[in-house]
Amino acid sequence: MVKREVVGAHYGLRDWLAQRITAVIMVVYTAVILSAVAGLPRLDYYQWKVLWQTPVVRYATVLVVICLLLHVWVGMRDIFMDYIKDHALRLTLYVLTIAALTGYGIWAIRILWSA
Repeated sequence: MVKREVVGAHYGLRDWLAQRITAVIMVVYTAVILSAVAGLPRLDYYQWKVLWQTPVVRYATVLVVICLLLHVWVGMRDIFMDYIKDHALRLTLYVLTIAALTGYGIWAIRILWSA
């Protein structure tokens, strides 16, 4: 009898879809923001501040920050699962990555809402 050991990042369709959907959301957001900046009458501090104070832009940016954090988490987790064989080290890297991504998310939202 052959004993199969499952190793690596085999989360399948769910993670594949998460990566693709978050990437599409980030690409669409980038295109919309670039077109909004290109459509500004002039690019100065006042216009830039007005753009970022628009609620639609703020909420869309929060959505993109969340998508970016999810995208990074899935990618890093898969890399750790594939290449880090020591379970204690992998768990430590998971915790450090989650802590860093949580901090980055809070920091980004604080910057966005302080503008």
